[in-house]
Amino acid sequence: MKKAAILGCIMAAGLLCGCTEKAPVPKLENVKDIGNNTFSCSFDGVSHDYILDLPEKSDGAPLIVMLHGYGSSAEDFRSTLHFEEKANPKGYAVVYVTGASDPTDRTSSRGWNSYADGSGNKDREFLVALAEYLQKEYALDREHIFAAGFSNGAFMTHRLAMEAGDTYSAVVSVSGMMNSSVWEERSSCKNVGFFQITGEKDDVVPKNSDGTAEYTESPAIEDVMDYWVSSNGLELSSMTEIGKGSELKKYTAEGKRAQVWNLFIRSGGHSWPSEKTEGIDAQALILEFFEAQR
Repeated sequence: MKKAAILGCIMAAGLLCGCTEKAPVPKLENVKDIGNNTFSCSFDGVSHDYILDLPEKSDGAPLIVMLHGYGSSAEDFRSTLHFEEKANPKGYAVVYVTGASDPTDRTSSRGWNSYADGSGNKDREFLVALAEYLQKEYALDREHIFAAGFSNGAFMTHRLAMEAGDTYSAVVSVSGMMNSSVWEERSSCKNVGFFQITGEKDDVVPKNSDGTAEYTESPAIEDVMDYWVSSNGLELSSMTEIGKGSELKKYTAEGKRAQVWNLFIRSGGHSWPSEKTEGIDAQALILEFFEAQR
């Protein structure tokens, strides 16, 4: 009886900490170098490609996984952002990854399965397997694997933070939200850094369900950010105006590694912030956030 009771307690504790519970993950398959830092691979029968930019010294380098928006690709995302140009000199490895179409929808385009309902591609498992493969293949820092995504890719970072926090220690969501299925399955996650960047006039992914878009079933971004702050045990430590009237809030706590940042882009739309339009160097700010998690 005592053994059964103890086992029950252990299982219950595991359920409460589901976001950090390590589970066996299938390995990446058919990895091929196709030139120009580009590789093809497959996972669970689904083909992907990725572009890997390594720093001069890759041993022990932290990894940033870049996730494009719906219908885009690793190549398009890289040619638009050039994130590696700022990250590599600071010692970061950067990998841009191409998503896949939904096998259940012939009209779908390349993207990420950011839902937690078990349907569609196994993108959470794929991105965990990819991170683990790259970490082992290039001797990268396994304690500092990060992700940053835009739009649909940003939705995916919310899911990674919730369900793969044992692999991804911090993520950045640009013009993205948390899907309702992920929100409904949320648990008492801890020690996962989160940086949300939201445009005031984003009519594709609104900051809340207040009529700023025709329809959204996602939870209000304010509620999502409150969740990340409280689950990490943090408090507001600074509130700063940056760029052209935008507001950056930072939540920290003494002795806590993970931080939560929330940037509200004044007059920002559904786009990646830039110095030219919003007066904000998003790449530099994201790197600053990742540095704060180390």
